[in-house]
Amino acid sequence: MNPCLAVLLLMTFHWSRTVGPAAESLPPRSPFVESSFPFFSSVLDARDLGEGWPGRNLTPRGLILNLGNDCWACFDIDLLRISACWVGESVTPISMSQGSYHAPGVKVPEGQASLPKMRGAPWLANGLYPGWQLGDRVTSVDPREPGPDPNEVGRGALPLRLGRFRSIQLSQSGASLEYEVAGSVIREWMEARVRNGEPQMRRRFRLRDVTVPLWVVLGKGPANSDGTPRLRWSLQDHNPAGNGSKLLLEDTPIGAAVRIAPRAGAIEFSVVMSLDNLPPAWEALPSGASEQPPRSPLRWPEIVVTRGSLAKDTDSYVLDSITLPLQNPWGRHVRLADIAFFKDGRAAVVTFDGDVWQISGLSDSLDEVRWKRFASGLHEPLSLGIRDETIFVFDRNGIWRLRDIDLNGEADAHELVSNAFTQTAETREYANGMKLAPDGSFIIAKGGQTGTSLGTHNGSVLRVSPDGATIQVAGYGLRQPFIGVHPVTGLITASDQQGHYIPTTPLHIIQRGRYYGFLSLLLPKARYPSTIEDALTWIPHAINPSGAGQVWLVGAKMGPLNDALIHLGYYRPEVFLVRTHERGGVAQAAVVSVTRQLEFAPLNGAVGTSDGRLYIAGFQIWGTAANQISGLARLRHTGKASTLPREIVAMDEGMLVRFDVALDGPAATNPDNYSAERWNYARTPSYGSPHFKLDGSKGQEAHFPTSAYLSKDRKSVFIGFRDMRPVMQMRLGWTLATQTGGRFEQNAYFTPRELPRFNPQAEGFDDITVSLAPRLMRAEVRSTPLTVDEGKRLAELMGCAACHSTDGVALEKVGPSWKGLFGSERTLASGLRIQADEAYLRESIREPTAKVVAGFDKSDTGMPSYEGVLSDSQIEALVLYLKTIR
Repeated sequence: MNPCLAVLLLMTFHWSRTVGPAAESLPPRSPFVESSFPFFSSVLDARDLGEGWPGRNLTPRGLILNLGNDCWACFDIDLLRISACWVGESVTPISMSQGSYHAPGVKVPEGQASLPKMRGAPWLANGLYPGWQLGDRVTSVDPREPGPDPNEVGRGALPLRLGRFRSIQLSQSGASLEYEVAGSVIREWMEARVRNGEPQMRRRFRLRDVTVPLWVVLGKGPANSDGTPRLRWSLQDHNPAGNGSKLLLEDTPIGAAVRIAPRAGAIEFSVVMSLDNLPPAWEALPSGASEQPPRSPLRWPEIVVTRGSLAKDTDSYVLDSITLPLQNPWGRHVRLADIAFFKDGRAAVVTFDGDVWQISGLSDSLDEVRWKRFASGLHEPLSLGIRDETIFVFDRNGIWRLRDIDLNGEADAHELVSNAFTQTAETREYANGMKLAPDGSFIIAKGGQTGTSLGTHNGSVLRVSPDGATIQVAGYGLRQPFIGVHPVTGLITASDQQGHYIPTTPLHIIQRGRYYGFLSLLLPKARYPSTIEDALTWIPHAINPSGAGQVWLVGAKMGPLNDALIHLGYYRPEVFLVRTHERGGVAQAAVVSVTRQLEFAPLNGAVGTSDGRLYIAGFQIWGTAANQISGLARLRHTGKASTLPREIVAMDEGMLVRFDVALDGPAATNPDNYSAERWNYARTPSYGSPHFKLDGSKGQEAHFPTSAYLSKDRKSVFIGFRDMRPVMQMRLGWTLATQTGGRFEQNAYFTPRELPRFNPQAEGFDDITVSLAPRLMRAEVRSTPLTVDEGKRLAELMGCAACHSTDGVALEKVGPSWKGLFGSERTLASGLRIQADEAYLRESIREPTAKVVAGFDKSDTGMPSYEGVLSDSQIEALVLYLKTIR
């Protein structure tokens, strides 16, 4: 830690408060827009100001500047323009972040029909043209290349030769903007005051070495009933006498503008505006007054101290919870979206509400976790990263570098690294994720759902060069991708969300600019490409209804999970292990659950640099079954032997599964301890997909094991299956025991694309010949104990959780929940009402289509019949188990 910062932390400890998991009720939340902070970020919709105002005035990337005295301005960082100024409050709170700030889960509609607007009286506006222009005259032409929809205004940044935004810098007096136009660096300040009871606004500029004629377009204001303008202007030249800057204030077809003639050296001037009869006068500033003011004192000197709660269970992998600083001096909500680590073990987290906090004290005990606010004002960020010990954040405005120039523990410069990619005002074009590649470049993912118009980079994964200047499309055709990047190889992975053309949750490898299957509903079906990249694996929607980010556990201290790929499930909070392989020359993967104990919906994770454990952050805004609004957790390896699989491979004669523990021989070699199903999906314009058997009919196809073998080291099993074929989805379940007697169950989900040949001796088995002969009535040959535990074991083995919950939650397009099922009254699709007694349960297992519950008669999964798959005694055990789920 920087020595100055360490001393500062000690000096500012006076507000510190310890808050544990059972903290008292939270104080009321302060407003989303903090009056004490000089800016926040937002879309601004000023398209409907009326006659006389510029049309199509929409700002997808806006810095909303708080000028004081109820005056506001929106600076468009793409077009380098003041898109609007107004007097009143800030903006209407209907963005995704503002709308859900006090009411978690509230979402705005898709598209661009419901966007934040000015809350007050407009003073000034500009149309869709650059705020700084080159040449002898100004123009209302947008010089940026149009996207797929020429009417879409979110075209991204100006060409570099015309200008680029550089930074917003904070000081005691507020904020200043820095940008570059035609090689000249420009610093701008905006301020407001009240004079004779009426507000005035002033823009102040400092620039150097103007080599070509420049214009700063000021804009248009309101008009009187006779059409005469109400807005009055004055130009103040702050250069020394006799050293004039050749400035000229002119009225142009697009509004007032200042012409700046070419000149070497410094140029300083101000423009004052006021309404009606108030003279636009302001005390002149001396030369050099526009230099950067002294740094401000700390905005957030207090440190909030919380503590964590260590898991009490003794499994191989457990989750520790870390209390968030919800009780803080600013009444600020804390909805964590991502976490990243410095080399010394400190962490940085970003919230959806635009804040960045730094955390220390993430030790084994978690008894003193210290939180310090570091930055604010960001635009719905969902990710951050740390490169060269500097924090970078990806939000809707672009990629930002947050710098603490004066080393006081807070960011005083937000430097825009890149806005070279486009951003529309579409409410679902989220800044979904950013990961750092080994070469220092940024891998970013952008939301693809559109409701009004198409942008250039919706639904893409992009590679942004380390300096932010150039971009490359790594992959496109994604609905809502969340990503992971291998820290050594740079391999990019991405999940996506079920929807139109996306049949269920996929995991992808993103590479070579390929297309991944999603098509906006704004495009005709005829535009659907014929070449679609295969998924690394599909995951049933009922198992992972909404995929989030991935983390590679490289350099971790996580036991058998070291170097593995972790995938996070959002809707039903879950941590998945992804076991990948390239046998057969094609990348393939299988997914198994590590834990379902998360109390919040996870989005992203990172490996701690000091303890090597996996930290997971997330919050609730999209649909989720999570209880908490937000959370931070730590996945920890206890040292206990893990029964998670090391490898899962579909092969020509069956399935190979490897473990890190020695297995009980009789259990491992009993085919009855394994079950499997397989099915296909279809990509269509419809939402999701039914399940299809291999013959094309709806439903899932049971696949019966014919034999099972244990390797010589007792850590691998091979399960024989007849008729192994490539298929979009397969499930393999097992109930086994370790050599020391510990029983365990698991289901794996995978997509067999290539089936390599099984060579027993090369895989560590005896020289065996796999028996593929059918086993007749194999379920009757074993004695099944009639117990609740056996029924629960069978439910796990058969993968029943893929369609039926035990907590009352009925996921879309799957089966009804088992909670409270026995003894309840059920309404069938036919309208008949029956009681769910034992006879009904037995019949529903043997022949699921006999009595289908209303609402599930059009289920896309198609529950298979278990007649002949389960014995009578096994069905009775299942019934016993179902009766206990209350």
